[in-house]
Amino acid sequence: MKPRLGRASYLGERVVGHPDRGAVAVGIWLEAIDGA
Repeated sequence: MKPRLGRASYLGERVVGHPDRGAVAVGIWLEAIDGA
């Protein structure tokens, strides 16, 4: 998905195919909360 806003928007097509680090971090947090 091509970014349209924020810092990643300056990179354009170069970020396509790379995971969003913020989304990955939230996923890890949610898994930790679910396992607690």
